[in-house]
Amino acid sequence: MKQKKWMTGLGVIVLATSLAACGDTADDTSMEMSEEQSMDHSAMDHSGSGEIPDGLMEANDPTYPVGSTAMMTADHMPGMEGVEATIVGAYDTTVYAVSYTPTTGGDPVENHKWVIHEELENVDDAPLAEGEQVVLAADHMEGMDGAEATIDMAEETTVYMVDYTTEDGEEVTNHKWVTESELEAMK
Repeated sequence: MKQKKWMTGLGVIVLATSLAACGDTADDTSMEMSEEQSMDHSAMDHSGSGEIPDGLMEANDPTYPVGSTAMMTADHMPGMEGVEATIVGAYDTTVYAVSYTPTTGGDPVENHKWVIHEELENVDDAPLAEGEQVVLAADHMEGMDGAEATIDMAEETTVYMVDYTTEDGEEVTNHKWVTESELEAMK
């Protein structure tokens, strides 16, 4: 009888340990899923490689020359509005706001700012018209490269690659892109 109780007790301990281990794994998985599912611009690393697309022309006389600083008024990424930016590159091109569904799945991205003409596959001369369908060759966000997109708006302007520190202290380098209208002279 003692042996039977001992075996039952051992069985309960093994079962409890197994369930606890399963519980830990399930908790870890659900945490990973919720972090992944809640990923938005704020969870992304906004830094870039600094590489520029083929054919992109440096601006001849940009309002904000390379090495200068400007105040950002852009709010398309969390933590960038109202912070100082250092200009890393200035280029004359056509910039687009686009809507697309990431190639990695997930919810569609509406009115993403910005993709430049040189980051579109097999397109005619700029500017493209609102509503045109394009394929993205940009990798600013996961699932962007190769995605089919719709042009929401187009503007011929100078775009800037910038370095900045967000309001909460995150250092961002080689961020693509900020338009000239999203920058102000330092006061």
